[in-house]
Amino acid sequence: MSNSFRVSCRALLPPVLLCLLMLPGAAFAHPGPHHATDLAAGFLHPFTGIDHLLAMLAVGIWAARLGRKAMWMLPAAFPAAMIVGAVLSIANVQLPMIEPMIGISVVALGVAVASGVTLPVAASATLVALFAVFHGYAHGLEAPVDSSMLGYTAGFIGATVLLHVLGVGIGTWFVRANRTRLRQASGSLIALTGAALLFF
Repeated sequence: MSNSFRVSCRALLPPVLLCLLMLPGAAFAHPGPHHATDLAAGFLHPFTGIDHLLAMLAVGIWAARLGRKAMWMLPAAFPAAMIVGAVLSIANVQLPMIEPMIGISVVALGVAVASGVTLPVAASATLVALFAVFHGYAHGLEAPVDSSMLGYTAGFIGATVLLHVLGVGIGTWFVRANRTRLRQASGSLIALTGAALLFF
C-alpha cells in the first residue's frame, strides 16, 4: 500500500466518522410538510439529508471527471429534473420506490465517481436526470401548500446548484492535482453510505 493511499485514507477518516454518526438520525431527512415553510427551509433541506447531500456532490465530481461540457450539462439536468419530480409530487402523481431510488442514486453516483466511468455526456445527463426526479419528488412531498411554495422550491433548487458547484470544484481539483486515489476513495465512501441507507 503506497504512502499516498495511506494519507488519502487518513484524510477521509473524519468524514467517514461524521457520515456514520449522521446515518441513524438523518439518513432520509424528510420531516414532512409542516417543516417546509419558506425559501430558507427549502435551501436548508438538501443539507439536512445525507442522501441528498452526497448525491448532489457526486454529480458535480463526476461531471468534472467527464469534462467541460458535462460540467454544465449534468448540474443543469439535475435541478431541472428535480422540478419535474416536485411537480409530480405536488400533483399527487404516484411514483414507486421513492426512498429506495434515492439510495440507489447515491450508490450509483458514488460508483461512477470511484470508477471514473466515462459515458457520453447525453447519457450521463439522462441518468442524472432520472435520479433527480426522485430527489425532487421527495422535496415536493414536503412543499408547503400556500404561497410560500415558490420560495421553498427556489430554496432547494438554489442549494442543489450550490452543491453541484462545490462538487465540480472538488472534482476539478481531483483532476488537476492528479488525486486519483482520493477520488476513488471519496466515490467509494459515497457508494458505501448509499448502501447503508438502503439496508439499515
